[in-house]
Amino acid sequence: MLTYIPVCLAGLVCAILFGFILDPYKKDRFIRFHAWQSLAVHGAFIVFWIGWSIVSAGLTAIMRAFAFITLPVSMLVGLGALVLMVILMVKAYGMQTYKVPFIGEWAEKQANS
Repeated sequence: MLTYIPVCLAGLVCAILFGFILDPYKKDRFIRFHAWQSLAVHGAFIVFWIGWSIVSAGLTAIMRAFAFITLPVSMLVGLGALVLMVILMVKAYGMQTYKVPFIGEWAEKQANS
């Protein structure tokens, strides 16, 4: 559950610790799956956020009125990421293997290898 902490750095650190470093946890396929999925979700969100920030800054530099469009979209994306992380935390706490589309299958392959 800790691997899905919404604060990116804390979630990444927990995913690395529990999935790959701490001895009793790194052998459990369930924990490794959630560690891999957490790393992939956090990584995808960071890459998306960097790209969106560049697009948003470019649009705002062209015309200030775009800030009224990009700011609410940024807030909705952040809220969506928070909701996704909370859902994943609840599923992991309930011992369920919930797979995020596209990422879940990859994470399962990584956890089983």
